[in-house]
Amino acid sequence: MPLSAGEIAAGVRARELRAADVVAAALDRIERADPRLCAFVEVWGEEALRRAGELDTRLDRRGAAPSLPLAGVPVAVKGRRGLHAAGPLLAAGGVAVGATSVPRPGTPWQTWGLGARGRTVNPWRADRTPGGSSAGAAAAVAAGLVPLATGGDGAGSVRIPAAWCGVAGLKTTRGRLPSGDRTGLAVPGVLARSAADAELWWRVVSEEPVPAEAALPVTAVWSPDLGFAGPDPEPVALARAAVERLAAAGVVRLVRPRMPLRLTDPGPAWLALRTPGADPAGAERVRAENDRRLAGLFADAELLLTPTAPTAPHGHEGPGNRYSTSLTWAFNLSGHPALSLPAGFGGDGCPAGLQLVAPHGREALLLAVAREAEACTGG
Repeated sequence: MPLSAGEIAAGVRARELRAADVVAAALDRIERADPRLCAFVEVWGEEALRRAGELDTRLDRRGAAPSLPLAGVPVAVKGRRGLHAAGPLLAAGGVAVGATSVPRPGTPWQTWGLGARGRTVNPWRADRTPGGSSAGAAAAVAAGLVPLATGGDGAGSVRIPAAWCGVAGLKTTRGRLPSGDRTGLAVPGVLARSAADAELWWRVVSEEPVPAEAALPVTAVWSPDLGFAGPDPEPVALARAAVERLAAAGVVRLVRPRMPLRLTDPGPAWLALRTPGADPAGAERVRAENDRRLAGLFADAELLLTPTAPTAPHGHEGPGNRYSTSLTWAFNLSGHPALSLPAGFGGDGCPAGLQLVAPHGREALLLAVAREAEACTGG
């Protein structure tokens, strides 16, 4: 398995690795794997090697490496327009190697992607979708082509592909990072092979100090369906088993809230806010009521735990009439940060995810718990 983002950056800063070699290896992996995965719409090989060479020259001349948290780390960006949002990553020494696939315009369902060579496939099963809309980002990270890829999450577009590809995916709190979405529903996020690498991305883009270790166990509420969704039994069972492992390891302590969590289905409200000319009054009433219920839950516990997606990855023909977002878009509406962690594999051989949701502004808590979860499960 290729090195993690943290290992690459440490090696390049110490001059034990050369950024040009690391980037060349990533480009070679992309060249060999992408004809099958179709994870990229563009690969910027010449430019990436040039930037990596310039970074090596800078470090060679300075002797002691400057503080570059992502020195030499190959980074994939979501879509052709994703590079404009990657400025902090490049300033931290990251090297953008290409743009990853997203759904083509006009597609009514967004849980797939179209790369330069065809439809993006799930690295675990080529006849299944990787999820979306950060489709190529998740596939590229899961296949080991790059350690980090940027994403955007408007309804679950980071967390769903993270779950279905078996990687970590973080959606940030609404308003904490710049977003061009007029509704505020879509926010930046990251796909990474580990919580430590996701944390590295967060430190760079947020300029926060290293998160403190979580005071364990963290109190948490489990909800299989948020009170309205109809998830399939298998993803619920896999997520619940992951929760039980965390509880047994002392990472979380499950508590019962004073009032059972029963959110109003956010789907109609989300769609109304995204539809130009629609009356937002009803949507805002749903938002306010769900915010009230979530505030009550977070008064009783530090985390909310759910399955990430209600189904296993669907085929390339589409999800049918099932909303893959049913367990994720409530938190785009409410603005809470959320993170998907791998939760094992279903009978079809595809990964499933466990979603962790925290109070506003508590990305550090999510990442600290995710680190502990990986440590106790050998992830």
